[in-house]
Amino acid sequence: MSLSHTNAGCGASVEVASAPGSRLAYARMPKRLFDIALSLTMLPIVLPLIAILYLCMRIEGGPGFFGHVRVGRNGRPFRCWKIRTMVPDAEARLQALLRDDPAARREWLAGRKLRRDPRITRLGAMLRATSLDELPQIWNVLKGDMSLIGPRPVTAAELDLYGAHRPAYLALRPGVTGLWQVSGRNALDYADRVMLDVAYVERVTLLHDVMILARTAQAVLNRTGM
Repeated sequence: MSLSHTNAGCGASVEVASAPGSRLAYARMPKRLFDIALSLTMLPIVLPLIAILYLCMRIEGGPGFFGHVRVGRNGRPFRCWKIRTMVPDAEARLQALLRDDPAARREWLAGRKLRRDPRITRLGAMLRATSLDELPQIWNVLKGDMSLIGPRPVTAAELDLYGAHRPAYLALRPGVTGLWQVSGRNALDYADRVMLDVAYVERVTLLHDVMILARTAQAVLNRTGM
């Protein structure tokens, strides 16, 4: 079984396989068991780091955690947790910048990211560079909201940018890391991101997940983000 979609914005026609055969079998229970086993193995290392980072952000001022509603598998919303990396009035600062700076507005519309983001604190910038801010998402993985590897979790507004490729995103749990994150994410626009999420759905296997995890570890060690 497959879903065939065309996204004019991406300039390509993509056959999105709904993980037939062994891939479908892995995407069901084995992928979930892999997530749980690896997450539980990492907990003794991850939990102390989360506690230290939480305290650091509390000392800096404001809450230690930040939860934002994202779209999960089959369209189910969930709260995605991170170590807070932004100032408390982050949304107001973003809207003011987008209103007053046309160049920043174009950059934001192209990739939903800013190279010079006035919302990010000094410590937050370091956490983002190493992806340590995403450690609390291990809780989302254990709850079943997310997978260790999958499409990048998006908001409802961002999901609209997927156009005809929405089914590819909704087919799997969003991931803490994924193909886009290890494929030069900061140099890619949103259309590229969508196509990489589609490509991941086509190749969802245990071997591919292990390869993405290995590339993620390399990206973190090289401080290239995730």
